[in-house]
Amino acid sequence: MLPAVNRIRTASEFSRTVRSGARSGRRNVVLYGSITPGMDPSRFGFIVGKNVGNAVVRNLVKRRLRNAAAKSLTRNPHGLDIVVRALPASAAAGWPELSTDLEKGLSSVLRRLTARDDAATEGEGQ
Repeated sequence: MLPAVNRIRTASEFSRTVRSGARSGRRNVVLYGSITPGMDPSRFGFIVGKNVGNAVVRNLVKRRLRNAAAKSLTRNPHGLDIVVRALPASAAAGWPELSTDLEKGLSSVLRRLTARDDAATEGEGQ
């Protein structure tokens, strides 16, 4: 499971991450990520709307995504806020497919954040 310290909980934190972060879309999920200052622990938030399915299906999708996020914390324990939005196709996706989409999306977000950070650093040096 995902520890409480690694969860995004408030609406303002969700909004900040979605609006100011890098975005990566996959077949089953869309990931938004932003870099947090210092050595704050990485945190994940999940958005699973009614368009995904009924309550049973939504909870199943959330549990699978939380488990995949917990596994990715070993590679990125500090400095990230990630919001995962489940798309309607995620209702029919199995565990391996959701896990793969989350990992690939996370890699893409990290590349974009790193490129954005490198560009900002170059701009300061000139």
